[in-house]
Amino acid sequence: MRRGEVLGLRWGDIDVDNARLSVRQALISVAYEAQISDVKTGAGRRVIDLDPGTVGVLLEWRNRRGEEQGGRKTGAEEIVFTKEDGSWIHPDLFSQSFDRAVAKLDLPRISLHDLRHTHATLLLKAGVPVKVVSERLGHANVAFTMSVYQHVLPGMQAEAAEVFAQLLSDRSSTDEEPDDA
Repeated sequence: MRRGEVLGLRWGDIDVDNARLSVRQALISVAYEAQISDVKTGAGRRVIDLDPGTVGVLLEWRNRRGEEQGGRKTGAEEIVFTKEDGSWIHPDLFSQSFDRAVAKLDLPRISLHDLRHTHATLLLKAGVPVKVVSERLGHANVAFTMSVYQHVLPGMQAEAAEVFAQLLSDRSSTDEEPDDA
């Protein structure tokens, strides 16, 4: 998700039973004023499937926030990631906090947006279809995803050639076998 999409996520956008979330809005900065906005593109309005670990972390976060607020149950329209008092986290402050956290760790410098690129790159390298990755990222079309992540595709092309050759080899060996019937 984009930074603003994460910050604009509401509890009602998360379906824990079906392990998915809906991206419907974003928290953006206009003249340094934070405001809720529609997502970046039409394709940005999307549903993203979640793994059980992520669902667990979100449930823990909701419980923790509820405890911090005296056991009050969170409403569907409430923003998931807020300050302790429930107010919005300014997008620039969020990025700065992330940068400070990374600087304290023994890790290469990485920006918040780099996490999005890492997610896409790892999925593509693992063989997830470009169309699926494009949909998860909310890109307007697959061509854009391919142009941004073309550095991953050359190795995938070689793997595809090997798979295709193996398929042809398997096919020709079954064609040569005598028919027992």
